Amino acid sequence: MSFTLDDFDVITFDVYGTLIDWEPSIIAFLGNWARRHGITEDGHTLLMGFDQARAVIQQERPALLYPDVLRRCFRQICAEHDVSPDPETCEQFAGTPHDWPAYPDTHDGLARLQKQARIGALSNIDNASLAASCRHMQIRFDITVTAERVGAYKPDMPHFEAALADIDALGIPRERILHVGQSLRADITPANRLGLTSVRIHRPDRHLGLTGFGAEEARPDLTVSTLAELVSVLTDH
Repeated sequence: MSFTLDDFDVITFDVYGTLIDWEPSIIAFLGNWARRHGITEDGHTLLMGFDQARAVIQQERPALLYPDVLRRCFRQICAEHDVSPDPETCEQFAGTPHDWPAYPDTHDGLARLQKQARIGALSNIDNASLAASCRHMQIRFDITVTAERVGAYKPDMPHFEAALADIDALGIPRERILHVGQSLRADITPANRLGLTSVRIHRPDRHLGLTGFGAEEARPDLTVSTLAELVSVLTDH
């Protein structure tokens, strides 16, 4: 499928994994915790354990704010390794989203796209954490939907329904929307189900959101490895 920026009035983005580089920070935090407790699992294994716990908790308790999801994930990881959860470390983990950095191409890419289209954030996060991330990205989104706002986590549809309602109120038809995400599970699969044009940014050596809840059925219209590459594809005409 071929398209350019002229084909879209709104580009919505997943944030964490797509614009914010969270995986190294999570691996570092859990790796330091593991070493303190004599746990020998490598960083990738710890990350996948986090991903599995997070996906289940978000579906079982969709009204939880994201810091509470992180607290439950940490306690579950501790339980799986027979380690008593330290309250201070648990709180530190819950606050880590405020420190996760943006990818180097995030600000320039979003700023370039925002010159011609509205940009939106559809994020499985709480409002305060997203505000901190927006400061890292140095970007103000035109449309924002968080898990805190809708009381649900992607891939559940309330997240997308709220975004579509916001966009419809602007008089923009669905076929003029492009959705961009890293996660097959949380972004590409529901975008497919809604008939939205979608792009997957498959960042090198990043692994979250690739399994479960229909991820195997995901079919992005385009896959790129960076936001900079996507901007080049959309504007090179």
